Amino acid sequence: MSFRTRFDVGSPFSRRASDLARSQFDAFSRQLPLLYLILVINSVAVAVTHVDSAPAWLAIYVPLAMCSACVIRLLVWLGRRKDLAARTDAELAARLKTMMRLLVVLGVSFTTWGLMLYPYGDPYEQAHVAFYMSITVIGCIFCLMHMRTAALLLTAIVIVPFTIFFLQTNNGVLIAIAINVLLVSIAMIVILLTYYRDFASLVESQTELRAKQAELQMKQAELQAQQVKLQKLSDENVRLANLDSLTGLPNRRRFLSDLEALFQSQTGRPTRFAVGVIDLDGFKQINDLYGHGAGDRVLEEVGQRLQRFLTPAMSLARLGGDEFGLLVTEVPDSQHLLRLGDAICEVLRAPFEWHGITARLSGSIGFATYPKAGRSPAQLFERADYALYFAKENRRGSTTIFSGEHEDTIRELGQIEQALRHADLEREMTLHFQPIVHVVRHHVISYEALARWNSPSLGPVAPSAFIKVAERSDLIHSLSIVLLRKALETMRGWDATTRVSFNLSARDIGSADAIGDIVTLIRQSGVAPARLTFEVTETGVIRNFERAALSLQTLKQLGVRISLDDFGTGYSSLTCIHRLPLDKVKIDRGFLEDIEADTAAQDIVRSILELCRSLKLTCVVEGVETVAQMNILRSLGCTVMQGYYFGPPMPMAEPQPATHEVL
Repeated sequence: MSFRTRFDVGSPFSRRASDLARSQFDAFSRQLPLLYLILVINSVAVAVTHVDSAPAWLAIYVPLAMCSACVIRLLVWLGRRKDLAARTDAELAARLKTMMRLLVVLGVSFTTWGLMLYPYGDPYEQAHVAFYMSITVIGCIFCLMHMRTAALLLTAIVIVPFTIFFLQTNNGVLIAIAINVLLVSIAMIVILLTYYRDFASLVESQTELRAKQAELQMKQAELQAQQVKLQKLSDENVRLANLDSLTGLPNRRRFLSDLEALFQSQTGRPTRFAVGVIDLDGFKQINDLYGHGAGDRVLEEVGQRLQRFLTPAMSLARLGGDEFGLLVTEVPDSQHLLRLGDAICEVLRAPFEWHGITARLSGSIGFATYPKAGRSPAQLFERADYALYFAKENRRGSTTIFSGEHEDTIRELGQIEQALRHADLEREMTLHFQPIVHVVRHHVISYEALARWNSPSLGPVAPSAFIKVAERSDLIHSLSIVLLRKALETMRGWDATTRVSFNLSARDIGSADAIGDIVTLIRQSGVAPARLTFEVTETGVIRNFERAALSLQTLKQLGVRISLDDFGTGYSSLTCIHRLPLDKVKIDRGFLEDIEADTAAQDIVRSILELCRSLKLTCVVEGVETVAQMNILRSLGCTVMQGYYFGPPMPMAEPQPATHEVL
């Protein structure tokens, strides 16, 4: 096999051949100086012993020329050794092939010179020539142990002529030497072949080991790359899991995690920080009027506006829906939170504009501070949420900070909730009825059924308190069913023309199951559905307008009447009137406080009355407490009223007339 064939690339065999050739080259590079040294020393020794017996050209000039060539070649080799190690496989193969030719030339030259020198001198000098040739070839074989082809070729060049030459001398000693050298050379060749095989196997094993190491390193690199990729993917998943996709803000999960971490950092003397919850007032109206796409656009802009307030001491998150959260880590005093909240509320009041549409809303904010308002993440967040609830109920569009008064209210509501959960609703709940009068026809046209609760443990509890607790604790449906059953039982004992209004909560009209129970109860009562009017609040309807509209339509088909209570306090009054199956509208009592002197309030009431007349809806004004209020309302065109002026809510077995004569 030629070196050219060996160094063809592209197959595992060529790779192994290349590694073997390079290993041979490395080993030969280390032994080549020794090879030249053996040739020079042995040749000089023979030449010195034949200086007096052989011609000068043969004893001096020829060995001097050959030894000089060896020295020069050795110097050239040493000078190129580093460059040769960096050459390509093909260049290395060519270089080794040149060395093979050079070894052949050297073998032929030194063998020929030795045989030509033999005839000169005495028997000792002749024996020296034989010794020179034998010891030199053995030394060269050792130097060429890693170059099998070169060693075999050099052995053949020297031993074959040497043996033939000395066998023809008819000298028994020289013949014995020739045979001895031949046998030793054969033994050396066997050793050479065995060593070369082991050397080649070792090189192949090293090559395979390096290949496996390279493969392992490649797999490790691939594994590391995959781990890096997986880590990046994991980091991205974590980022997305903690990010609100719509606004780009941290989400509820991240917010609560940051709150937990903030609590854990409060070692030693705790620092004061605050949790804030922002809720958008009127956002539901935007969704109902313009669609969820518009709602998403508003939420995006709200997120952008809120980010203007971000500082190293404040973080922001979207908690879900139209609710956002704040973490304020540096709170010098309550005024700082109030100023921050007022600034946020002011920014949120600015109009939202897109595609020629302009919408307005506001934001209510509740804050709770650590450690005063709570000593756990859950407690602090709940207190901030309660402060928000208080703001929406009492100061919509403003900021409320959780206080000791709120603490007392929560404690009181907690007691009410516990008592309500253990109450015997059938025995403890009663109904009072307040008349609704027609001031022109001078008679009571219906009664509003109002719940009353006398708790064995708490005593009389205000309806505003226990109704609120029932709505927030999911007890309202059970309460509504008990009270409606009592109202229907009372109506069965009254004249068939007497009508009753009954209040339904937002949770009642927001549940298909609750509406189904109400319909079943009415059908089983034996009371004509037309005698019953269900009152629903405007704010209750807009929580889930589509569900509420479907529930009210179901009740309407049964034959009952529908009244919209507290009209004018919500954000979608016109939407409610236009899209709901209404029979009656009740103007909120808040418009009556200064109606005698407040011309703006008079104009609003007059506008609502005209709207109801155009839509053929009955309009009721509630909260009338004085004759002056009644007279103003009559002058504005109102004919149906309700309030303490006409009679307070009272328990009664039979319908009673109004306590004042209607003038």
